[in-house]
Amino acid sequence: MMKKFLGVFFGLSLLATFVWTTLFLYQKSEEDPIVHEIATPLMADIFVKTVATGNIKPRKEIDVKSKVSGVIEEVLVEAGDAVTKGDVIARIELVPDVEYLRNAESNVEKARLNYLNVERDLARQKKLHNSLLISDFEFNKYKLQFDLAEEALQAAEDNVALIKVGVSKHGGKISNIVYATVSGLLLSVPVKEGTFVIESNTFNAGTTIAQIANMNDMIFEGKIDESEVGKLKIGMPISLSIGALGQHTFGADLEYIAPKGYDHHGTIKFDIRAAVKLQEGIFLRAGYSANADIVLNERIDVLAINEGNLIIENGTNFVEVAVSDQDFERREVVTGLSDGINIEILSGVRLDEKLKKLY
Repeated sequence: MMKKFLGVFFGLSLLATFVWTTLFLYQKSEEDPIVHEIATPLMADIFVKTVATGNIKPRKEIDVKSKVSGVIEEVLVEAGDAVTKGDVIARIELVPDVEYLRNAESNVEKARLNYLNVERDLARQKKLHNSLLISDFEFNKYKLQFDLAEEALQAAEDNVALIKVGVSKHGGKISNIVYATVSGLLLSVPVKEGTFVIESNTFNAGTTIAQIANMNDMIFEGKIDESEVGKLKIGMPISLSIGALGQHTFGADLEYIAPKGYDHHGTIKFDIRAAVKLQEGIFLRAGYSANADIVLNERIDVLAINEGNLIIENGTNFVEVAVSDQDFERREVVTGLSDGINIEILSGVRLDEKLKKLY
């Protein structure tokens, strides 16, 4: 009885296995076949670029300094004003140095005493000359001494006047007025009324009263990595993207590449400079940050494919070319320039052929 039961169980198991296998194979046969997407070559412009970061600034930026020390009495301009060379920027109330003033006044007194003495001598010599007791030559020597003494007295008095009020007594020169030294736009006026300023001299740069720049001649100054600097050449065109102006771009021409690099956060950078091509109606402010796109290499209107469809094996490049519907053959291709998205095809594929899409 047991043997009969086992035989029936074994037979049913075989039948069930057969039925399951049949159903599984049927379902597999009903699945859709794999369909590969198709890609096509294209004609494209391929550019290899590098990016340099930097900012926009005027080529010429002049600091206007004070010729005297004192306190700003009046500021006549503000940042953003256009000025012409010779325009008055500020007026300074002089605060004379006590020691300088005392010495200058002492020099005036000495020059005055010498002048009075020479004047008396000249008067005596004039009487003698009129009486024909001395020659013209002798008289002229005394006249020259008088003229020199008079000039020395005037110079001493002018010096005192300049120290006290900034205006020459005889020459009318004004030293406490600050003038624009060039024509341009005022970038900044860092002083205010009441600010103490010191004069510019051999030992001190002096206080900056204003900064003036020619905003019609702007440059881009940036830095580039050492791995890219060897690919740059003077005269290369540059496209500048300025964050403050959104998507608007400016053209520029590379005019300087630093001969020496410097360490910048662990990498070597080189300074570069480019002349910006200004556009009518758009005002570039000094200090705008900008990115410079520099084209290192380019191919215009060349046969290309998406780099994702390229197969690389052992240093050789291949693509899957369609020979019929969903039937592909592997073909070796010779590639050229790549921009990271598209890659130039020099040989191996025609424009009218279709490729297996791999990405």
